[in-house]
Amino acid sequence: MAQPGGEQVQVQIKADEKELVGQFSNLVMFHHTAEEFTVHFIYVFPNVPQGKLVSSVIVSPGHAKRIMRALEENIRRYEMQFGPIRETPEPNPVPNVGFVQ
Repeated sequence: MAQPGGEQVQVQIKADEKELVGQFSNLVMFHHTAEEFTVHFIYVFPNVPQGKLVSSVIVSPGHAKRIMRALEENIRRYEMQFGPIRETPEPNPVPNVGFVQ
């Protein structure tokens, strides 16, 4: 991370084992307002009309755009190394997803 003077600062990031292991998500939902983008990562259970919210991430519009660019660049690099990523069609019919409490 660079400071205004241009010098680099090393940022120490703490993470528990749960965060390091990660969570699998097979559905992502996006919502936005003028001030923020919300990304919901969801796991929809196979053959069951039920899912679970795995994580929500809320970022500013500027940060969302930087994430998009970083993801595009990493996908480009991945495809250069491993070949094109196959996109599978969405399931038919598309499930109607909503939150319950």
